[in-house]
Amino acid sequence: MPIRAVIFDVGGVILTSPFDAFARYEADNALPDGLLRRLNATNPDTNAWARLERSEVDLAGFADLFEAEAREAGHTVDGRAVLALLGGQLRPQMVEALRRCHERLKTAMLTNNFVIGAPPAEGERGTGPMAALLDHVDVVVESSRVGLRKPDPAIYRLVCEELGVEPMEAAFLDDLGVNLKPARALGMTTIKVGDPDAAISELEAVVGFPLR
Repeated sequence: MPIRAVIFDVGGVILTSPFDAFARYEADNALPDGLLRRLNATNPDTNAWARLERSEVDLAGFADLFEAEAREAGHTVDGRAVLALLGGQLRPQMVEALRRCHERLKTAMLTNNFVIGAPPAEGERGTGPMAALLDHVDVVVESSRVGLRKPDPAIYRLVCEELGVEPMEAAFLDDLGVNLKPARALGMTTIKVGDPDAAISELEAVVGFPLR
């Protein structure tokens, strides 16, 4: 089937990846390389990250749980300091690719996220650099609102239903292979984002028109 929709992850795709910040925190605190990512990947359906991104715990609850997971692994971390590492910078070339996709196709943002403070009501824009991106998307699916998170196949089905497309009519960009695998199993065309420019070139080949 021809591609009718493009679905973008946010952190690590539209925004720069937090992994560099994780590495700096580990180096500054004499922690093993990759510790924070390994904690996130351990018990990925029930760990502190998963529960936070499904809005099952608040920030204080996350910090307690994450610090306990680190202690069990033999290390000490500050859960709130780790959360502060997650802010990223917009990638202008990805924003432009999103804009151009939206001119011809349906578009969505699909993100595992969490809420600080009271979230905007459904349909409200909110503030910050991400708010302007809403002009270029038809659908936003956030784990903190829907109670599902990648890589649960149900969240991919949900975003396709909201877009009004079949999975095989959608392309999906994410920076984590674990999140791409179930999307691909459902029939989506998947693109792993490491180098954003290379990923945009791959997406251009998929959609058949220029994105920069």
